[in-house]
Amino acid sequence: MGRRIPQEKKMVSDVAIVDIAEEGKGVAKHDNLVLFIERAVPGDVLDVELFRKKKNFAEGKIVEIKQPSTHRVDPFCSHFGVCGGCKWQQMTYEAQLQFKEQYVGNALSRIGKVDVSGMEPILPSKETTYYRNKLEFTFSNKRWLTDLDEVVPGDSMDALGFHVPGRFDKILTVDHCYLQQDPSNDLRNSIFEFAKANEISFYDLREHAGALRNLIIRTSSTGEVMVIVVFAYPEEGQVELLMSFIQEKFPNLASLLYIINQKRNDTIFDQDIHIYAGRDFIYEEMEGLKFKVGPKSFYQTNSLQAYELYKVTREFADLKGDELVYDLYTGAGTIANFVARSAREVVGVEYVPTAIEDAKINSEINGIKNTKFYAGDMKDVLTADFVAAHGKPDVIITDPPRAGMHADVVNRILEMESEKVVYVSCNAATQARDLEMLAAKYDVTRIMPVDMFPHTQHVENVVLLKLRK
Repeated sequence: MGRRIPQEKKMVSDVAIVDIAEEGKGVAKHDNLVLFIERAVPGDVLDVELFRKKKNFAEGKIVEIKQPSTHRVDPFCSHFGVCGGCKWQQMTYEAQLQFKEQYVGNALSRIGKVDVSGMEPILPSKETTYYRNKLEFTFSNKRWLTDLDEVVPGDSMDALGFHVPGRFDKILTVDHCYLQQDPSNDLRNSIFEFAKANEISFYDLREHAGALRNLIIRTSSTGEVMVIVVFAYPEEGQVELLMSFIQEKFPNLASLLYIINQKRNDTIFDQDIHIYAGRDFIYEEMEGLKFKVGPKSFYQTNSLQAYELYKVTREFADLKGDELVYDLYTGAGTIANFVARSAREVVGVEYVPTAIEDAKINSEINGIKNTKFYAGDMKDVLTADFVAAHGKPDVIITDPPRAGMHADVVNRILEMESEKVVYVSCNAATQARDLEMLAAKYDVTRIMPVDMFPHTQHVENVVLLKLRK
């Protein structure tokens, strides 16, 4: 726990922001302390209030911008700074790309000891707003009040929007979100107003009571829309009342579903899905391939940029048509099915059984016959016996979660000695850690960051490794 800063030392003037940290905060130095400052941009000169201090660093917030950075712009969203998303809206998109590229280079060189001198330029996202295909909103009877709110006794404290960072029980009502295309905003606002007008109660996250809990909206590049309403403790007739309203107001929905979730957490993976109208899935499409996306399916949340990411992955793999490919952490088999036409066979492995079922379905609906999929913990599935049964892969594609690969999986890759490994990562730090281990037998020959999430600090990175002769 950080020690309290004496009152006279809380204010610091003329702080120059010199860098940006992995989590997106501006970095400065003052009195042998490293300062991390929310919403600061490299090049800013600021007056700062420090609110938390540890041995070698402190955190702060901007009191006044004395000299704005040339990278600084006005945020376009009225919820910026309160909502936990889109934390880099105050920075030009060109600067965002620059700092993401810089972060990847620093992580790979410092942690992984990788030569990044030949790193290729980051691939920008063609769309920087309305690019997400999935958003999850929370109903709450405890609205987060901002400085702009004028509340009088008796006002409703109901909210439908996003969690305020650091407050699990407080929800910020969102008027317009720039992350998801139409009809997302109209859907959310219409449902909010109808629920209030008809006195359908909003969830109490502390008491675990109330009718309405979550709203999930999925859109696709094909124009289809899925709406999932998650109820907790609805009164008689309330499910039908709300669902019939949504169907009548938005008759073109491809999928209208609801869930009754009375657990203590919001996850829906163990919950029954009820179809109210339409079907229980929507279609995504990529290069002529269709992908079935259900309420529990994983699919990259930036559809257009996912296509670009997969094209980079396929280009790095440079398949000639006769290769055996292992696709590790295959998810719903999107990459596996995407590259299957260029390979002899693709074997996908994934921890989540339902994702593997999706992967098999996606192969089936596209008439792809040369894929096999297996569910289980990667370090337990990818054994010497598994490799003996399926063959030594010519190419390995791996796209692990943020934690990276288990050491046993890295060691198995080293044992298999495939000619090429294409490593796709959403966390350059854990990727760099794994690359350092793979350096025992592999050389990094290509690196390309891909921006999947504009206005955030997150970045994907694709690395090609070749077996050392």
